[in-house]
Amino acid sequence: QVQLVESGGGLVQAGGSLRLSCAASGRTFSRYTMGWFRQAPGLEREFVAGISWSTGRTAYADSVKGRFTISRDNAKNTVYLQMNSLKPEDTAVYYCAARTASNIPTRGESYDYWGQGTQVTVSS
Repeated sequence: QVQLVESGGGLVQAGGSLRLSCAASGRTFSRYTMGWFRQAPGLEREFVAGISWSTGRTAYADSVKGRFTISRDNAKNTVYLQMNSLKPEDTAVYYCAARTASNIPTRGESYDYWGQGTQVTVSS
């Protein structure tokens, strides 16, 4: 069992940056593959980025490649999402998620644990 708590969301102008954090409880955080998802009003939840626990491999949605970076600090039980060059279309509630398998699926249904989400709003 793991509990996830996101933080770091807020209001930022287009072109700006934010860093989201997701703090996890539990002693086996290093054995969880972590993912970031987002959901904008009226739209389906979508995969943003993921990082494998076993290989450290990362994966990104095409819409964020080159702008967002996912990383993790196992000593702090925390995964981060550094978001640069933000655009108004990045506005959404951002969620972190965890799963025990090492691959990085893009379907939310493949993740076992979810945080409560943090709002990111990018103004034009």
